[in-house]
Amino acid sequence: MASADPVLDALDAKGGESRFVGGCVRNAILNRPIDDVDIATTLAPDEVIEALEAAGLKAVPTGIEHGTVTAVSQSRGFEITTLRRDVSTDGRRAVVAFTTDWAEDAQRRDFTLNALYASRDGTLHDPTGRGLADAKAGRIVFVGDAGRRIAEDHLRILRFFRFLAWYGKGEPDADALAACAAGKASLSALAAERVSKELLKLLAADDPRPAVALMEKTGVLAEILPERPGLAAFDGLVEIETEQLFLNDPLLRLAALLPDDQLAAAKAAERLRLSNDERDRLVEAMGKTPRITSWMSPRESRRAVYRIGTQAFGDRIKLAWARATRTAATHQWRGLLALAESWTPPPFPLTGEDVLNSGVPKGPMVGQVLREVEDWWIDHDFIDDKFSAIEKLKAVAQGMAY
Repeated sequence: MASADPVLDALDAKGGESRFVGGCVRNAILNRPIDDVDIATTLAPDEVIEALEAAGLKAVPTGIEHGTVTAVSQSRGFEITTLRRDVSTDGRRAVVAFTTDWAEDAQRRDFTLNALYASRDGTLHDPTGRGLADAKAGRIVFVGDAGRRIAEDHLRILRFFRFLAWYGKGEPDADALAACAAGKASLSALAAERVSKELLKLLAADDPRPAVALMEKTGVLAEILPERPGLAAFDGLVEIETEQLFLNDPLLRLAALLPDDQLAAAKAAERLRLSNDERDRLVEAMGKTPRITSWMSPRESRRAVYRIGTQAFGDRIKLAWARATRTAATHQWRGLLALAESWTPPPFPLTGEDVLNSGVPKGPMVGQVLREVEDWWIDHDFIDDKFSAIEKLKAVAQGMAY
């Protein structure tokens, strides 16, 4: 990657040895898209900062206590971390010591397929001796003892299932599964934000159903989603997204894992510390009014879109579709989604000023009249005739007792 060259040049000039590490190496081997580019180096954090600044690059000490500095080159961030080993851990955070031993650094990483390094000339380094083979075979295997890796960071339980969903093939590693099941209670000690972030990443995989089924079997899912009603709706939603070529929607998949109830969705969102927008979307997806059915008429559909918005209407359709037992209505559900995507709700043609001009005095009566006329307008399928709306307003206003 060309934008990484100035960073590596700066580190090389300081006399350190630096290599690409982790996800970017793994994905390059597997011909997968590369998002983040991480670099490991033998330089100490203060030396990294000095090297970057000497080269005119921005250095941000994003995790200096753990040896991490972010370099900015050509408007892109590169996370640079000094080789390290764990001194002590409590399952949530670690105290580290810096080292120059690549094998020692590899031993503190989570999975063998993530403990891969590559020099800038393309030379691959596999300190565990099995990372390359495991990556190609789709084996998600902890580095060393699985229980010890989980004790170092409890989030690695969820990371195991996330990597299983994204990269796993064949039978999952038995030792890893057993260690995740044995350590599942430790998930309660993690910050909710870390759990929800990892869960949504997992649910964004093309087909997370096998991984989620294993989470259910091992009891891990119950630890983070105790209110889950089962996996039927979730499985149905992923199947629909796959068959209909919809984009993977991790938040809606989370909704499918929750009870079909707004209060339960709100409580789950609070427990997982989701953002306000994520919480609101989950809650709206569980709404019961208006009722969503596969046999809704176009007129009823437009009315629903106007009332609850395109996003909530589409979410409710997909969830209702996923929970339905009949598959014959596929074309009807698809038609409802197409209508929602193609129809833009028109603005209501009247304002409070129009109501005042009709003779209604200022006060709460203005809103009441406006709502009654709007209901009439909606019932008439959003009639595109302001004159008719004005005439209706006059009739309503005349019938009101001021």
